[in-house]
Amino acid sequence: MKRLLPLATALALTTVAPAHAQLFGGDTEARNQIIQLRQDVQGQIETTSRGQLELAMQNEQLRAEVARLRGQIELLMNEVETLKQRQKDFYVDLDARLRQIETGGAAAAPANGTAAAPAAGGDPAAESIEYEASLNLLKSGKNKEALAAFDSFTKRYPAGGFTAGAHFWAGNAALQAKDVASATRHFKTVMDKWPNENVAPDAMLGLANSQQAMGDANAARSTLKSLTERYPQSNAAQVARQRLATR
Repeated sequence: MKRLLPLATALALTTVAPAHAQLFGGDTEARNQIIQLRQDVQGQIETTSRGQLELAMQNEQLRAEVARLRGQIELLMNEVETLKQRQKDFYVDLDARLRQIETGGAAAAPANGTAAAPAAGGDPAAESIEYEASLNLLKSGKNKEALAAFDSFTKRYPAGGFTAGAHFWAGNAALQAKDVASATRHFKTVMDKWPNENVAPDAMLGLANSQQAMGDANAARSTLKSLTERYPQSNAAQVARQRLATR
């Protein structure tokens, strides 16, 4: 019996040893898994933090861009109002001069502000009526029809008192009708033939608009610079300086 006892003890110890090793081996694996899990979570936290930082930077850039665009919009709105007022002044001046003709007053000066000279062999009254009809088409938003009417007018009265103004308004009508080539031609005609007329600075600004519409930003900028140098006191030059400052 005493011999059997050591044998039983030895067997018990042999059984417990593997179990003990298995217990501690599993604990090490669990630790490794926990460490790996911590590393994964830490990596996710760092990735999230970087993403939040990048998003904040993008939001700040967007706010700055929105502020810049708002400034440009305000500038453009002021420019539009200036152009509207200048256009209104042209029409008011024209109406006053046409009324002078209708009441038998002195020969009307054209909308560009110089004394009207009748076309060779032409009728000044008929010329003014045709010019007013063309302007009415433009005022009604019928840009293509106005362009055709002004084209016909400039051919009929190539040296008339309203011809410089007709080319200017033809350029505006063409620009509104997306006929950039015709707009460029009419604006250049004013600059070449009537550089001292009151519509010349506005024609130069119109030329810059045409060049911009054609995608030639360099040419448009050059024209704006020339406008500020050639007609520094004009309203058109003021608009040109505003545009140059935003580019």
